[in-house]
Amino acid sequence: MKFSPLKYSFIITLLFLIIGCNSKEAKSISSNEKDVIDIKVDSILKLMTLDEKIGQMNQYNGFWEITGPVPKEGQAAKKYEDLKKGLVGSMLNVKGAKEVYALQKIAVEETRLGIPLLFGFDVIHGYKTISPIPLAEAASWDLKAIKESAEIAAEEASAVGINWTFAPMVDISRDARWGRVMEGAGEDPFLGSRIAEARIKGFQGDDLSSKKTVLACAKHFAGYGFAESGRDYNTVDISEHTLQNIILPPFKASVDAGVRTFMNSFNDLNGVPATGNKMLQREILKGDWQFNGFVVSDWGSINEMIAHGFAKDSKNAAEIAINAGSDMDMESYAYIENLKELVEDGKVKEADIEDATRRILRTKYELGLFDNPYKYCDEVYEKETVGKKEFHEGVLDMAKKSIVLLKNENNLLPLVKSGKKIALIGALANDKTSPLGSWRIGADDESAVSVLEGMKAYEGNQLTYSKGADVTTGRTQFMWETKINTTDKSEFSKAVEVARKADVVIMVLGEHGLQTGEGRSRTELGLPGVQQELLEAVFKVNKNIVLVLNNGRPLAIPWAKENIPAIVEAWHLGTQSGNAIAQVLYGDYNPSGKLPMTFPRNVGQVPIYYNYKNTGRPIMNEPESVFWSHYIDEKNTPLFAFGHGLSYSKFEYSKLSLNKENFNATENIEVSITLKNNSNVKGKEVVQLYIRDLIASYTRPVKELKAFELVELNPQESKVITFKVDEKMLEFYTANHKWEAESGEFKVFVGGSSDVTMEGSFEFIKK
Repeated sequence: MKFSPLKYSFIITLLFLIIGCNSKEAKSISSNEKDVIDIKVDSILKLMTLDEKIGQMNQYNGFWEITGPVPKEGQAAKKYEDLKKGLVGSMLNVKGAKEVYALQKIAVEETRLGIPLLFGFDVIHGYKTISPIPLAEAASWDLKAIKESAEIAAEEASAVGINWTFAPMVDISRDARWGRVMEGAGEDPFLGSRIAEARIKGFQGDDLSSKKTVLACAKHFAGYGFAESGRDYNTVDISEHTLQNIILPPFKASVDAGVRTFMNSFNDLNGVPATGNKMLQREILKGDWQFNGFVVSDWGSINEMIAHGFAKDSKNAAEIAINAGSDMDMESYAYIENLKELVEDGKVKEADIEDATRRILRTKYELGLFDNPYKYCDEVYEKETVGKKEFHEGVLDMAKKSIVLLKNENNLLPLVKSGKKIALIGALANDKTSPLGSWRIGADDESAVSVLEGMKAYEGNQLTYSKGADVTTGRTQFMWETKINTTDKSEFSKAVEVARKADVVIMVLGEHGLQTGEGRSRTELGLPGVQQELLEAVFKVNKNIVLVLNNGRPLAIPWAKENIPAIVEAWHLGTQSGNAIAQVLYGDYNPSGKLPMTFPRNVGQVPIYYNYKNTGRPIMNEPESVFWSHYIDEKNTPLFAFGHGLSYSKFEYSKLSLNKENFNATENIEVSITLKNNSNVKGKEVVQLYIRDLIASYTRPVKELKAFELVELNPQESKVITFKVDEKMLEFYTANHKWEAESGEFKVFVGGSSDVTMEGSFEFIKK
């Protein structure tokens, strides 16, 4: 009869509880779920061969249509045999309760020990029902809504058999050329940390054993967002100061939030590939931060150390990776093929193999897979859950909160609901796939609500649509690629004529959803193709234009800012995109979003970010001088600043005050302002607090976001907003190579954007 640790671990736990019931020590341990799981994991580890331990560290991509014939030859056949031998710990890109059940059944009922599999998938901003891209969600600054969005994604994904998502991406990036900015929370480590916490708690919930939760994965560890030239996978060479103060905080916040897995990154960091970086994985993550989950490589990144020039071959790469602390190999085959021999050769400690296996088994226990390996395999529940109404309501709410009103001259918005001729122009306005954005691989094409459909729901105006110009030439053979150099202007004349007859023109322009994301770096940040020419052609006949941007990164649109009266940043908003945009345009939803990333005037300013250093030659007072830090052909200031975002309400800040002039480590200081909604429209405002450390052991930024509050006010309502500043808020990674606050003078800024603030000052006295 086949021996199964599912039964064995239950017996061991039961005996432990019964035999030790009169022991104080036993009672203490049994009351701690963590210790009970440790006992269960140890009981299985004692039964495992070295091959089986290594197998748990092996992750394969879906290789076989389960309902089809069993593979007989080639790589698929080898993977199938490894699965039956218990040499696979996880699979990715397998979805559907039926498919997952079939593979899990092999792992549980046909292998020697019956250890269940983890099933991973890139549930980045939804599975089938798609929320806005993560950068758009970050623009909401609404942590509760972001958490709920992740909950929707987790519930829907878990219903199709997935129990592990490779999200959130918590990389900080200051470079809009990098296509993966769409997948993160922008440029700021504080905002990024808070959003990382919200998304992790949304994915994992309060109880990982719930069938509605999935494992989260903090990625990419570390520095991936600082790739040189914004070119994906490129090298990263930064100081320890930047690593500690800018890049690592969201990862540390992820550990503190209880994230169960980490993914290392493709890039090399200061000459060492992240996958083989012992300092990152063993010293910081598993050492200083005491992370007890496991680390998975990114796709094939272990073997990519060969191309980096850091490993001689796959065997050497496996040795480097495991010794550095990378626990699971995603699709390199380096561990399954080489680790046993490396242990026998004395180049890898079996204790490190056992540590990695223990970490992986722990997560499987925490998910409840040993108690019920088929908990994610209910086909009836799958049909009832996927795409349900509540999910669509949730992603619509998230989409509306993600929209940022960048400009609104002469109150062109909101639109009146009747008696007007509205021209809707742009290929993206009638696109039902692009709004889904990048990284939505579980969703169906043509499943989003288009802007045209959303606008048609408002029947009081006469709406006329014209394409004007294509954004792309369509997909190439490889689904991730989309050409951007469309030159066809044959539809210009029709669009211009429609605009000429309209009272207001809505132009939906920007990037196709597949023009951002992994591998989609750009050297130009303007509107792709001939869209800028289309915009200018329409402007010549009708200046009442509302520009609605669909994009996954900050764009450089200086002409539009100068000439177009109203600009709406609508990102790639997911399944309910068109409804969200229409409701904001018509004023049924008052926009409250704020930019999580700086918009440049042109690509020559990139990287551009609000928390820059002052330099030894900041802005000079003498206008004729050229000897200061600036460009001779462009301003230093951004097109739209970090934190910028307007509303149909008019918010006024006044009466900034501090309750004391100085404080010490045992105290705090209160910073207050009065916020008034000086309009007749109820609205929300993100009140932002920034701090500047004037003199420090390392030069400090001109300001850093340290707190924010989302405040809703009725018409003409005023409210006093108070922030508490304490020692913790002033900490940074100092010249002492540790996190601490230093005594000195500080400035504090409060306002509705990083560049529009009221200012005060205080002193911190460290005792």
